[in-house]
Formats: sequence, structure tokens, C-alpha cells
Amino acid sequence: MATLLYNNRPARAFNSVLNDMLRDTLPALNEPIKTFVPQADVLESPAGFELHLLLPGVAKEDVKIDFQDSQLTISGERKAPEAAEDAPKFRRVESGYGSFSRTFRLPDTVDVTAIQAELTNGILRLQLPFDSKKVTKHQIEVR
Repeated sequence: MATLLYNNRPARAFNSVLNDMLRDTLPALNEPIKTFVPQADVLESPAGFELHLLLPGVAKEDVKIDFQDSQLTISGERKAPEAAEDAPKFRRVESGYGSFSRTFRLPDTVDVTAIQAELTNGILRLQLPFDSKKVTKHQIEVR
């Protein structure tokens, strides 16, 4: 079966251990973080792959999806809340804001012309169907 490879994956395990160790020793951040790397889940079924990107607070107008040279790139921006003078001040911020980009290498078995994307409730769901015309495995009988 084909494998979907993906790049730009942050070292979440190391980051989470480091965050846990330093949480009580560092002062709380009181302004939004300028980086944002959306988390991704990849599922596979007999019909194809399904890619879920967690994009809370991102409008669909701020998301761009491109395919070129076997790579699917999803980019966009999660805008930080505007800080008005009379608005409440941040006391602690753990959310990330700013531009993001994730790139996924697609196998040849995906029909890129049939990819569908939908953004609902902060989750971008991409359907990556297999190309039924391409054969990845076939046994040839000897006569």
C-alpha cells in the first residue's frame, strides 16, 4: 500500500518535555507567540488518504493549498487578536499566531485532480483519493 510522507514536522515530544520542565521556572508570556505550526493527522482507507490539519481561529480565506512536483503545500495565517487600549490585556498566552506552512509529499497513487478540502470547526479536512487508473501491485501469470 502507498505511503504518505510528510515534512516540516516539529519535534513535539522534545518540545513538550522541555515545556513541562520549564513551565514553573519561566515567567508567563503575556503577548501572542509569533509562530504557528498546525498539527496534522493522516488517515488511510481503501479509498485514499484523509489529512486533517488543526487550524483553530483560521478563516478559510486565509488558507492556500498548492500542489507541485508531488508535494502538497498548505499555508496561511492565523491572525493575532487586535489589542485595543480599553481591551483586556493578555496575562498568559500559549496560542501561536502568524504565518504557517506545512508540506506533504504525496505518492503517485493519489489522484491530485480529485482532492477536496473543507474547513469546518477549525479542522481542515482534505480528501486525497487514490487514482483508480494507476496500479501499484499486479501479479502477472506465466503461460
